[in-house]
Formats: sequence, structure tokens, C-alpha cells
Amino acid sequence: MIKKLVFAIAVLCISHISFAQVMAQKKEWITIRSANLKCWQCKDILEKYLTSENESTMESGVVQRKYNLISGEIRLQYYPDRVTPDVIRTVLANAGFDADSLKAELEPYKKLPPICKRAEDGGGPTKGKPCHIPPYNP
Repeated sequence: MIKKLVFAIAVLCISHISFAQVMAQKKEWITIRSANLKCWQCKDILEKYLTSENESTMESGVVQRKYNLISGEIRLQYYPDRVTPDVIRTVLANAGFDADSLKAELEPYKKLPPICKRAEDGGGPTKGKPCHIPPYNP
């Protein structure tokens, strides 16, 4: 009887330690620059894409995202044991957005609205008409 009790306690201790290690996985941050992520509309398009991709390709490895539309950056917090920075960049490119030195895939890029294109392709905000904040909808 005592052997069974000791064994049960040992199993509980080991499972508790394993659970604690899983819960303590260190998250990392990455900042990715994109030449065509400058407005709220681009952010919404990318956010929808990333939400669906986070469930499949990125295996829920991305925890949170923060956008800086003025500088064209996205900052992502992720679990490095579930997804790598290269996979994240590839997903962004597959959505039609540049990701650091990785250019956007051509087909999804073509489907983006004109404002979400690179400046050299005539896209982005125009002078006097900022687009980094959503329009007011009462």
C-alpha cells in the first residue's frame, strides 16, 4: 500500500514539473518591416489573414501582434519552439506584404487595394491624407 502511495506521489510530482515547464516556455519578440503596411485597411487585411494562418501554418505559435503603421512595422510575440521568424516572414509574404528583405508573393500582392501597395507602385498614403487611423464611424 505504501509503495502505491509513493508511486502515485512521484507520478504527480513529475507531471506537475512537466506541466510547469510547458507553462514556462519563453516567448520572444520579432519586429518585421513592411513597405506596404501603412494604413488601417492593410492592417485589417493582414490581421484577418494572420488569424486564419495562426490556427494552421503557424500552429498557434504567435501570441500577440502590435502594429506601427506610421513606420510600417509589425511586432509579433511568438513561441520559438512552435514557429520561426522565417515562417512568420513567409506567412506575411503569402498575405501580399513585404517582410523585411522578403518581397510579397505576386498574386496576393496584386489582390491588395491600391492603398496597400508599395510607394513605388503608386500605393501608400498620399500627402495630406493620413491613413494610419481608421475612419470615424458613428
